[in-house]
Amino acid sequence: MFPKVKSPLSFVNAFFEGLGEVSLLCVKTFKSLFKKPWEKGIFIQQLEEIGVRSLPVVSLTAAFGGLVFGLQTYVGFHRYIGPGSESYGGPIISLGLSKELIPILVGLMVTGRVGSAMTAEIGTMRITEQVDALFSLGADPIRYLVVPRTLASFIMLPILTIYGDIIGIAAGFFYNVYMMGVNRVIYIRNTMMYMELWDLFSGLIKAAVFGIIIALIGCWQGLKAEGGAEGVGRATTRTVVIASILILIVNFFLSKALPADIGR
Repeated sequence: MFPKVKSPLSFVNAFFEGLGEVSLLCVKTFKSLFKKPWEKGIFIQQLEEIGVRSLPVVSLTAAFGGLVFGLQTYVGFHRYIGPGSESYGGPIISLGLSKELIPILVGLMVTGRVGSAMTAEIGTMRITEQVDALFSLGADPIRYLVVPRTLASFIMLPILTIYGDIIGIAAGFFYNVYMMGVNRVIYIRNTMMYMELWDLFSGLIKAAVFGIIIALIGCWQGLKAEGGAEGVGRATTRTVVIASILILIVNFFLSKALPADIGR
């Protein structure tokens, strides 16, 4: 027979149940962050896993994101304002990349590469009862598993975003100046005139929040995984979907909450 369709009430209950579990995990993680001893080895390992090993995918994503954004900006100025106005697209490219596009792209790429790996690793430990073994040995799984990953993700996402900003802005500059012949002096002058440090900082704030989201969702799904290898696979899929959607939603509210500029 056909499978039963879940009622809307069950989805609402599941939503609030998951929200409560994540909130509780967040509170426990924050409390454990200030307790000794710290898991320095795992923390350094996660710094490498999240940061260094994500450089290739972040480089490609930022480069082609900058190229396509530079292309569309050039087309927009050329078509709707007129030939010769393309050199004024520099500030738009830099602002759009640093405040919105690069933090989101980095967050989504790290979600797919690192968030899923966190869930798979912790979920496997959960299935094989290694998490229960930590309890029996008197160790706190939150402090041992969640805290190092959350702190490393919180630190490395802004760093990856800075790196992506440099790559993306350089790619947009390359497309407009060297491929389309835009005036280099005017392009750089306008970019420096309208670009502010706060534009970069606002993107870094978003990236830090995205890092916390990725780590908490990945660890949460890993800790509640059940049902063998199939259950770990489902938890990994849920991590990517939930974290990606949350990044897009939270990005909107952060864009509304953060001021457009400071000091004007």
